[in-house]
Amino acid sequence: MIMNLKADIGVFGGSGFYSFLNNVEEIEIETPYGKPSDSIALAEFEGKRIAFLPRHGKKHQYPPHMIPYRANLYAMKELGVKKIIAPTSSGSLQPHIKPGDFVVCDQFVDRTSGRKDTFFDGPETKHISSAYPYCPYLRKLAIDTGKKLGITIHEKGTVVVIQGPRFSTVAESRWFSKMGWDVINMTQYPECYLARELGICYANISLVTDYDVGLEGHDDIKPVTHDEVLKVFNSNIEKVKSLLFEMIKSIDLDYNECGCHLQGGF
Repeated sequence: MIMNLKADIGVFGGSGFYSFLNNVEEIEIETPYGKPSDSIALAEFEGKRIAFLPRHGKKHQYPPHMIPYRANLYAMKELGVKKIIAPTSSGSLQPHIKPGDFVVCDQFVDRTSGRKDTFFDGPETKHISSAYPYCPYLRKLAIDTGKKLGITIHEKGTVVVIQGPRFSTVAESRWFSKMGWDVINMTQYPECYLARELGICYANISLVTDYDVGLEGHDDIKPVTHDEVLKVFNSNIEKVKSLLFEMIKSIDLDYNECGCHLQGGF
């Protein structure tokens, strides 16, 4: 345990999400994998200790392919975090998933390359199943909470994770759409899988900020821009915060029937 500090729930945030917690204590953590993206903000809410980490850094200094994913996850593990909620900005690959909607992903497809994506670099090696990478307990809680709040929330979805920082070509985007994948993002891998290796419950909530560029029959859709992504995300920030706060209120810290802790190799 780091400096006798502890957290129950971890939250990874993206651009525009740095004001999640108030009255925080910021701490620096060193891990065997280097420093995390930034200092970690600790605070208490509803009797639960929350650790918040901006995955890109407070100044957005880490592009998706340079985020220190292993350090970020390991730091949460060292703090004692058992459950992680990870909202992300994502693009829609399907017409029925609209900007402003939320998607609770149940699968990912990895299209990244060269990222440090395992804690088992040898000499010890363990092969961890990623068949069902997201925690079913946290997923259900996110879905039920979103419905209660009146948020348009899709109960499942496959996120295709691209390397970044560039966006897709039209050809790539059309391919992803034709494969039936639902949303596109640059950070879900290896973040999600590393949580699985550590035996930490993990759920992604994808906030759809735009339509991706290659939707068939939707040539009127403008190519995604960084400014447009931030505009939609910021306009929905209160919905995201409400969802997270309600989830944190309801999380049973002792619940482990999902079996996520048994999947991990540490």
